[in-house]
Amino acid sequence: MRACFATVCLLGALQLATGIVAAQEWTRFRGPNGTGASDAATIPVKWTEADYNWKIELPGLGHSSPAIWGDKVFLLSADPDTATRYMLCYRTSDGSQIWKREFKSEPHHLHTRSSYASSSPCVDEKHVYVGWSTPSETTFKAFNHDGSEAWSLNLGRWVSQHGFGASPILHEDLVILHNSQQANQLKDGEEPGESFMMAFKRDSGKEVWRTPLVSMNVCYSVPFIYTPEGGADELICISTGNGVFSLDPKTGEKNWAIEGVFSMRTVGSPIFAGGHIFGSTGSGAYSGNYVAAIKPGKQPEIAYELKNSGTFKAPYVPSLIADGDAVFCLYDKGFAACIDAPTGKVHWLARTEAAFSGSPIRVRDRIYCMDEDGTCWVIAADAKEYRLLAKNDLGEPSRSTPAVSGGKLFLRTYSHLICVGGKEAVASAR
Repeated sequence: MRACFATVCLLGALQLATGIVAAQEWTRFRGPNGTGASDAATIPVKWTEADYNWKIELPGLGHSSPAIWGDKVFLLSADPDTATRYMLCYRTSDGSQIWKREFKSEPHHLHTRSSYASSSPCVDEKHVYVGWSTPSETTFKAFNHDGSEAWSLNLGRWVSQHGFGASPILHEDLVILHNSQQANQLKDGEEPGESFMMAFKRDSGKEVWRTPLVSMNVCYSVPFIYTPEGGADELICISTGNGVFSLDPKTGEKNWAIEGVFSMRTVGSPIFAGGHIFGSTGSGAYSGNYVAAIKPGKQPEIAYELKNSGTFKAPYVPSLIADGDAVFCLYDKGFAACIDAPTGKVHWLARTEAAFSGSPIRVRDRIYCMDEDGTCWVIAADAKEYRLLAKNDLGEPSRSTPAVSGGKLFLRTYSHLICVGGKEAVASAR
């Protein structure tokens, strides 16, 4: 009986732990620690609108990607004419609206490919955190899960002609924001922006540390936490002015940096694979894009660079995605590639003839990414060869990144949120 009781307790604890993990599995842009990876076994390869769990129309437009906790999915949207922001919460089971908060704002210049709602929220068991800006002020808010406001900060002016797009992350009791601003190519009389990495107490919004960064052009890379073997956690981020850099996430003090890595803007977020930190840089012209692989440590070094060529195409906006030592790249305009993370060898380059602005995610051995026309591509995470598994039309353009939680896939187009999957086990693509 004692053994039986112990077994029951163990199973209960495991179920509780599993429930907690499931509730937390997509808490930020690109999910767990920014890896974009999920082990969900109930995400389909092919579907039609008849297979949707639900599809809802959102107020306004935006590119914000969903963050999910338990039975709640959170995202940001905005009126494209008035810049009014909508912080939204829906039920994952049926798409019903739980709450909506509305905030008037000031219309201002945006890049034609941007929106007033391009930042993705992050979420924990108590709060959801999100930011937006106008040229005169930067708003950073925390909401309770019932929609009431926990705290609100004005982080000051924000300088960029492209629009705000910083997505926060969580570490222990802190919420961290990469506040990168423009300091070159400004309008006459415009003062350069000041860039910082910033950390705040989750419960109160109290600023814990603020580390100045080099301001050049505005960068949108979202940090992740890297833990070296036998070492302490490090906050890793990339930007034009600071290159690849590591901060102590508790204090903001610099651990190491390798500057001069990137000659152009960084938009995609860094990842770790094959012993290297990867980042990409580029511009709207795309011709000079390249990927850099950095060996981290107190004496970091550039392991290799892969530049645009006839055998490789480096993304500018989409982030990279890894499966073990295989790193997959979805180029903004018409190509996909796979490289070997430890060596930089290009496994394959394939033509897709699609434009991508959202970042890919990986569900087991499949890669999901939405193109700008609103088609969700499903590609095998296969280092040996390029294999297109499916193309699923969502009916509206998209520049967002998918999210996975509770065995379901959440897809955001300009003005809709769609949920598929979770109904039955899906066979491996391999």
